[in-house]
Amino acid sequence: MASLLKVDSLTGVTTAGSISVTGEGNSTTTNLQQGLAKASINFTQVSTQTIRSSVNFSSLTDAGTGQTSNISFTSSMSDSLFVGSFYTNATVSLARNNFNNQYAGGFGDKSTGSFGTYSYGDSGAVDSSITDVNIHGDLA
Repeated sequence: MASLLKVDSLTGVTTAGSISVTGEGNSTTTNLQQGLAKASINFTQVSTQTIRSSVNFSSLTDAGTGQTSNISFTSSMSDSLFVGSFYTNATVSLARNNFNNQYAGGFGDKSTGSFGTYSYGDSGAVDSSITDVNIHGDLA
């Protein structure tokens, strides 16, 4: 018989913000807090760059064709070593994508408060109709 647990908050016993979850095979544990995405965003670069949906993001800047800079966190990360997964549906065939911390020209430096992206296809920079980014790391 299944059980239902309803709570408003979880607190670790040893460390308040740390809860371990036993993994597959019962041989490893994962820290729940560190495994959660700390930010996610969906935006378009076509026409006017617009945030469609986001968690922990406040704004972004159109920096030219295929370029988005100052994608700014609402709550900053603890350092610029955070990890991101990036998907883009560029508007040309065989589109490629890149999650940058910097490319030629100095655009897109990762910092605790923001980062940038650059989308390109076979013929160079292109505006992406869909861009999704998930960020993992520690919040400040």
